[in-house]
Amino acid sequence: MKLLAFIPIRLTLLLIVGILIGHYFSFNLLHTLLFTVFLFLILAAIFFFEKNTKSILFGAIAALTFTSLGTYSYTAAQPINNTNHFSKHQSSNNELWTLKIKEVLKPNQFSTRYFATVKSIGNEQVSGTILLTIPKDSASLNLAIDDKFITYTKAKAISHALIPHQFDYKKYLENLGVYHSIRIEHNQLVKIKNSQTTLLGIAARARNHIIEKLDKENFGADELGVIKALLLGQRSDISEETYTNYQKAGAVHILAVSGLHIGILLLVIQFLLSPLKNFSNGRTLILVLSVLFLWGFAFIAGLSASIIRATTMFTFVAYALYLNRPSNTFNILALSILFILLFINPNLLFQVGFQMSYAAVFAILWIFPLLKELWFPKNKVVRYFWQLLCVSIAAQLGVLPISLFYFHQFPGLFFISNLIIVPALGLILGMGILVIALSLLNWLPTQLVWFYNEIISLMNSIIAWVAKQENFIFSAISFDFIQLLLSVFVLIMGVELFTKLNYKRIVFFLLSILCFQGYTIFKEYEAHNKLEVLVMHQTRKSLIFNKSGNDLTILTNPDNTPDYLFSDYITAERINSIRYDSLKNSYAFKDGSVLIIDSTGIYPKSSSHKILLTQSPKINLDRLIDSIQPKEIIADGSNYKSYIERWETTCIKNKIPFHYTGEKGAYYFK
Repeated sequence: MKLLAFIPIRLTLLLIVGILIGHYFSFNLLHTLLFTVFLFLILAAIFFFEKNTKSILFGAIAALTFTSLGTYSYTAAQPINNTNHFSKHQSSNNELWTLKIKEVLKPNQFSTRYFATVKSIGNEQVSGTILLTIPKDSASLNLAIDDKFITYTKAKAISHALIPHQFDYKKYLENLGVYHSIRIEHNQLVKIKNSQTTLLGIAARARNHIIEKLDKENFGADELGVIKALLLGQRSDISEETYTNYQKAGAVHILAVSGLHIGILLLVIQFLLSPLKNFSNGRTLILVLSVLFLWGFAFIAGLSASIIRATTMFTFVAYALYLNRPSNTFNILALSILFILLFINPNLLFQVGFQMSYAAVFAILWIFPLLKELWFPKNKVVRYFWQLLCVSIAAQLGVLPISLFYFHQFPGLFFISNLIIVPALGLILGMGILVIALSLLNWLPTQLVWFYNEIISLMNSIIAWVAKQENFIFSAISFDFIQLLLSVFVLIMGVELFTKLNYKRIVFFLLSILCFQGYTIFKEYEAHNKLEVLVMHQTRKSLIFNKSGNDLTILTNPDNTPDYLFSDYITAERINSIRYDSLKNSYAFKDGSVLIIDSTGIYPKSSSHKILLTQSPKINLDRLIDSIQPKEIIADGSNYKSYIERWETTCIKNKIPFHYTGEKGAYYFK
């Protein structure tokens, strides 16, 4: 690949390898620092004495040095490795916590959620970020960024996913440096006045002020929700139906302020400022104003992590345009990742938004020039839409493996929504910024409000039409991590073959396809022959899954139906048919039996290999153990927590294994 000829690309890849090593293996922070410094000294010595940067020894030590630097940066970036982290504070009871709101998260149906910085516990100054949850039925108080308060509470570790193949929220939060959570009522916190204001707090207040202004204008509810998402990164007001339509149409990226918006905005700014080129130092002035406008937009959009990284990237692109070296975009892109983003926050590498954003950009810069050369229409309008289609295809090819791995779906008509919406996005963004400016000045005419509302309404209607073409939406696609890697290998080999056709590249491309097909066939065969029985966890429900090949039988109470959360399990396990059956009192297995005791508390006085407790039966567990002599006791999510605690204590006393699905996840019968 020609990309590897760029030194910044090589260094970025080495840094990524080091970050991955630090992520999957634990290292002592001091040891990694000393080892990295040692390698830098060796590298400097080789350069000083040999003065030959092209030698094999220098290259090998340089590669090892940047790999070690990646490992150190990842280890140092983990808050829990800080000796002052609040998790190092020993406490068994509720204590007085001082917290400061760091980020307001999207609320769910039941609660409002925040990331809060822990300032102190008792009299001890500590650091770290915690997930704060406040129930909605009591949340008459809405907290904002920089709000500081005290409360008596105790933190608890965030649990892993309790359902197989479910989204692991614990792992997601760990990649953000959050390991614990607290849940409090609004009347359990006391706000502290005169809290120190940060830049993020100022940005949040500015955005909230703009939102208040827009709320007073005569926009439709759906249109206003989309406007807030497009211009301010505020997606909480979008209706579920509208958001689902954008997902199905393959245009959900339009609703998140990201590289697409910043890139288009940069082009609009450069076009509007182009007359300044006629003046002395005009190009320098264009660069300065472009960067200021970009960061001004990032400021009013809330300075979220995705906006900051997108603005950082296109700040480098603006500088590349100033140098008149657009062909060097790959170097600029790699430098923005290496020195500004990954080195400062290596956890970005494990965030889906970061992965998809840079995958799309790399694919556009790499694949788009190849597709563009396939056809060169003489008509400028046709040429513009052809190139736009090429950009859309290149971006989709870049993000397709990642999208299939995380979301298990592919919108077949993505190119239609992109061909229609993306060309107009510059106008939509430019007009939206004008609407915000005039609204802040109280000069916004009702005619402009009506016109802009109609444009957004038309965009929503187009997206809704595309989303209704159900036959072109491919969902529930089983796609694991190995398939992700193999599909990337197929993509790389395919592009290399497209670049230059020769025997060697044909062989590698066909070999990559065979590897992908072979592994996929193996997984289908494995799923077809897999037999497993497991007790699923779900609050107030009893569920047993009996998987026999591609068929699934769900054993549950008559009034219970499985939750949508089990769709991930059904997709990953390649389930083709589902049927329901009622729970029986007992089941026999090859190596034993399980007795199910429900709310009636009735059970036979015969021995049983295992016992499943459901629906909070009122039983004397000591007496049951004496009469049945079970080897293990299982409790699902349908039981009261007070009962669970009592049963667990009894099992510990009697030295019998106890499995609660609410703590240990699904229980597998061997």
